[in-house]
Amino acid sequence: MTVTDDVLSPPSAKRLPHIRTHHGDEVVDEYAWLADKDDPDTIAYLTAENDWTDARTEHQSALRETLFNEIKRRTKETDLSVPARKGGFWYYSRTVEGQQYAIHCRLVAEPGQVAPPSIDAGGPLAGEEILLDGNALAGDSPFFSVGTFDVSPDGNLLAYSVDLTGDERFTLRVKDLRTGELLDDELTEVFYGSAWSKDGSVLFYQTVDDAWRPHRVWRHVLGTPRDADEIAFEEPDERFWVGIGLTRSEEYLLIDVHSKTTSEVYVVPAATPLDPPRSVAPRRQGVEYGVEHDPAGDRFLIMHNDGAEDFALAWTPVDAPGAWQPLIPHVRGVRLLDVDAFASHLVVSLRQDGLTGLRVIPTDGDAYEITFPEPIYTVGLDANPEFDTATIRLHYASLVSPDSIYDYDLRTRDMVLRKQRPVLGGYDAAQYEQHREWAVAPDGTRVPISLICRVGTPRDGSAPAVLYGYGSYEASMDPWFSIARLSLVDRGVIFAVAHVRGGGELGRHWYDDGKLLHKKNTFTDFIACARHLAASGWTAPERIVARGGSAGGLLVGAVANMAPDAFAGVVAQVPFVDALTTILDPSLPLTVTEWEEWGNPLDDPDVYAYMKSYTPYENVAEARYPAILAMGSLNDTRVLFHEPAKWVARLRAVNPDGNFLLKTEMGAGHGGPSGRYDAWREEAFINAWTLDLVGNAD
Repeated sequence: MTVTDDVLSPPSAKRLPHIRTHHGDEVVDEYAWLADKDDPDTIAYLTAENDWTDARTEHQSALRETLFNEIKRRTKETDLSVPARKGGFWYYSRTVEGQQYAIHCRLVAEPGQVAPPSIDAGGPLAGEEILLDGNALAGDSPFFSVGTFDVSPDGNLLAYSVDLTGDERFTLRVKDLRTGELLDDELTEVFYGSAWSKDGSVLFYQTVDDAWRPHRVWRHVLGTPRDADEIAFEEPDERFWVGIGLTRSEEYLLIDVHSKTTSEVYVVPAATPLDPPRSVAPRRQGVEYGVEHDPAGDRFLIMHNDGAEDFALAWTPVDAPGAWQPLIPHVRGVRLLDVDAFASHLVVSLRQDGLTGLRVIPTDGDAYEITFPEPIYTVGLDANPEFDTATIRLHYASLVSPDSIYDYDLRTRDMVLRKQRPVLGGYDAAQYEQHREWAVAPDGTRVPISLICRVGTPRDGSAPAVLYGYGSYEASMDPWFSIARLSLVDRGVIFAVAHVRGGGELGRHWYDDGKLLHKKNTFTDFIACARHLAASGWTAPERIVARGGSAGGLLVGAVANMAPDAFAGVVAQVPFVDALTTILDPSLPLTVTEWEEWGNPLDDPDVYAYMKSYTPYENVAEARYPAILAMGSLNDTRVLFHEPAKWVARLRAVNPDGNFLLKTEMGAGHGGPSGRYDAWREEAFINAWTLDLVGNAD
């Protein structure tokens, strides 16, 4: 099978179009045959597309190598994370030059040692114990991912799970850290997550149903065969996912049951793991809540949205959960995200005015918020495994400030920098500047944009720009630092993030205004951001490349249909571009759980018509499209590989003169290549394509 410069090979007789009818609407899908992963013709087609993409981008190979080497030279390849103390050990991970994956380690803590050991040397710490070496476990596999890494409360056992294909089906093993030996316990086809009983004799884990929905929590007694495992909890409602974990106090196992709009939490005392799960509060449609244990007050903390759009914090007794007693009232515009309980204080993670923040609530004093100097930044709690502590560890970054780890002293309110991510080669943050711009959407809504550029970047429309977006699931694209991005910015490219509706940057209403029958706001917001950057002189339409992945791939695919004149190019990674077909099929992974995000087009004709009006695959038309680079993964269980494949096939058939490329990772999942060097090469590929398109390849 071949793909030529202007024509897709015609389908053979076996590749008959699929015809579906819903709500009186008949749709012909001429590329439905590409969904069959087991069909040799499908693999041949994807391989031919990869070969075609390689041929069309061959002239970029030298630039790709240059960009890869720039990432490599700027990265400290042999490096350590800041050790975090738990019990009698300091836990950390490290990387080694030339190796793809992290090595997880620990070190015995000295009595009374508060500050972490020095990591200035960058190499192994004297006396370290290697808990898990990802490189050894990966072996020759082209893909490797860890699903759970869970040390038992007594520090004696490690539960870990591994995926070697990218399909997110893991095999879980248990390692005795006292002897270094693997136990006989082996659990295959498990999902992310695990939780230990207090004494380490029982391990809880999860499995998924046929639609890839985590629906069961199992109880495994170490040393017993798997067929003796008991179901600790099962959720029959297909809208709900199940998650497991321990409270920070390690006193309770939490079973979190949640849909997109409703949740319920069950608890099991970690000391008595055979007890049946007990609901903290029965589920009520539209009410979401999360639970944290506060042993200092013998209470459960409840973060909830019952009559509180941006959430409020309450508490209820541990022994007899009942009415929720207010602790932090709801304040519109202050989105409470999470609460962490420590022995002498609570820390509330929140979002306000488009920025993340942390509020400290001492048990014997007034609450206050930690302040930071930059106008645009991201801050959150880092690893804080110790319950009884006088310091909390923070992660801080901005578009110009590399990721930094701080220890914040709760007594003195001093912040100690433990590590800032090294950027080799003389990186100087003063050579870059970050800005917050505001676009105006067609309905008058102001949409924030964060951007980074070199100091002195002209405002005459001559600079190229990458505009990144996501806009779904209340996920916020908070400012982040990227070494790979520097290669773009140093060549005069502006990198901007459009904080469109459907995300959570400006509170719960920002999410609600970009989902269901308001979904098109996500797309028109993004187009407004692109037009604002052009009108403000930052760039010009013929110099803007839109970029997004997964639901962000749906976003950039939709705007390519709606406003092709606003962009020079589109990078769509694992893009959800055949959304209507997917959401119509409840047998596919995740479909039913997604109905509260997108609507149910199977039963509701209004949702069907609305989704059909924006889904990228359904709306391909004869038009002068921007250049498009679509990237998928064969083993992706979230956005199936055939979505970008079908989209590019239809784009090319309808617009044979267009510039459309498809690149499929044949041994990866939703997150793309798993090794760090492989990920750098993928980023170099995307950035080389971008620079070549906008004429800044030199």
